[in-house]
Amino acid sequence: MSWRLSDRTLSLEQPLAAGIVNVTDDSMFEGARSGTAEQAIADGMALVEVGFDMLDVGAVAARSGPPVPAEDEAAALVPAIEGLAGSGVPISADTFSPEVARRALAAGAAAVNDISGGSDEMFELVAESGCGYVLMHIEGPPRVDRAAPEYEDVVARLKSWFEGRVGQALGLGVDEEQIAIDPGLDFDLTTDQDLEILRRLGELRELGLPLYVSLSRKDFIGAILAGSWEDRPAAGEREWGTVAAASLAVGAGADVLRVHDRSTLQAIRVAGRIRGAA
Repeated sequence: MSWRLSDRTLSLEQPLAAGIVNVTDDSMFEGARSGTAEQAIADGMALVEVGFDMLDVGAVAARSGPPVPAEDEAAALVPAIEGLAGSGVPISADTFSPEVARRALAAGAAAVNDISGGSDEMFELVAESGCGYVLMHIEGPPRVDRAAPEYEDVVARLKSWFEGRVGQALGLGVDEEQIAIDPGLDFDLTTDQDLEILRRLGELRELGLPLYVSLSRKDFIGAILAGSWEDRPAAGEREWGTVAAASLAVGAGADVLRVHDRSTLQAIRVAGRIRGAA
């Protein structure tokens, strides 16, 4: 399997690690708050130096909160992408704003990581630009708190949802080779649903698209470690839980994992070799 970006095609014979760069001061993990474009460039280059395969750069935290004007988001994101575009690895822009995505692609991003579940405007931009695209499952607008829906079969729901959204994207001119799918762990999902999805990643692979899994230091890992959602430790205390989850996700078929830490990068490398070619 492979994933086509705007400037290259990535072989997914072995799993890849996307390093997280946040040009923010409010992201959920304090260790990944670069704050300024200058710091984001330095932090991103450090991830490249230790072996990450690509960088995912964002300027709006996924946590709930008021809307961020596109102009403010672009002012933080675009200089960071410009500074990292020559790093030697592909850059994805973590944004759900088509306006910001367009500016990020012009600055050198090769893919868009969209946590909104997609829109006609975003799909048209992806088709026009030829960039890579991460389509994440979500059941409503991002940055809005809501109770997780109940599903009779959560994996069946995700498969049906992805089939519908991918069909919409293809109808607007996106090439299937541009699309990777992200189950959206922690978004509109309970801890038990997250675990069920991770156990059954192989069923999502039946859709024939690269599996992009973002699980690093997420709340469901904290809930497992503490034994309850209410007592979950802060993101800074979830490193080794992330290592375990990433290792098993690779074994279950994850192609690209979006992660913070060198420890998880090493786990991805070793688990990928144990798994063999996907």
